[in-house]
Amino acid sequence: MTTRAEPGDDQSDPGLSAIMSERRWLINLGYRLLGSLADAEDVVQETYARWYAMSAREQQAIESPGAWLVTVASRICLNLLGSARARRETYVGDWIPEPLPEPTEWITGRSGVGGIDPADRVTLDESVTMAFLVVLDSMTPAERVAFVLHDVFRYPFGEVAEIVGRTPAACRQLASSARRRIGTVQTPAGPSAGQAGIVRQFKTAWEAKDIDALISLLDPDATATADGGGLAVTHLHPIVGGEQIARAYAEIARVSGDRTTFLECTVNGLPGLVAQQDGNLATVFAFEIADDRIRHIWAVRNPEKLRPWRIR
Repeated sequence: MTTRAEPGDDQSDPGLSAIMSERRWLINLGYRLLGSLADAEDVVQETYARWYAMSAREQQAIESPGAWLVTVASRICLNLLGSARARRETYVGDWIPEPLPEPTEWITGRSGVGGIDPADRVTLDESVTMAFLVVLDSMTPAERVAFVLHDVFRYPFGEVAEIVGRTPAACRQLASSARRRIGTVQTPAGPSAGQAGIVRQFKTAWEAKDIDALISLLDPDATATADGGGLAVTHLHPIVGGEQIARAYAEIARVSGDRTTFLECTVNGLPGLVAQQDGNLATVFAFEIADDRIRHIWAVRNPEKLRPWRIR
């Protein structure tokens, strides 16, 4: 399927409106399963293509089209997760999930789309924070699908089993294993003034190249990870330790000079920063904050992952 429904289309196809109403749900599911908005959009497009490849009689024989769409999309994601592990072996540097802008400020960027399409927004909650997505990415494909479908989207294990191709008991074990990993992540329910204040203080100290102030805002065991994908210059390995991060970031500020400006933006539902160099988008920063200290910084510089931010 290459076009969206236009007003009045449901008069000639009564089922079209119901089918298209599932689009946002599928985008939300795909993003959490794959950590990539672009891949989620491709999965949804492929899912609808398979629906419309069926005859009208085959479509009418499906008791719950919504459940069919979710099953097909989830299976496509499961296959993609398996192949993604092989692709990561040749990825340059660390792979970070695609950062997500605040939904009222971005569009999908698909050709022919003008303005913000509510059907293409990803609902922001604790399951799309960068810390949460990074842990999801460490799971096996089956663990990730079982956990997201059951714990995030509340599908019963009987339905999850049909999608994953395991028994309900096996899916329950997969979700339990995934839950233990997620238990290590502190997932705030939403942005707070305290979090925003810490990110703002970090921005101010960074711009001032104030190493002591940066150290005071960072957890002593903090880590900073960057993703350039071989398409943008960045550090290939995580920087470990608050003092080491502070000195490295102060050096980055010194080298970039007045060419770089920082904007305070919502990144995956939490306070973050966007760096512009010479007026062009360069990096999106996401933060994990615990006990009033920055515990992790994720810096995404891979231009392919910054597409939604360039069209805001």
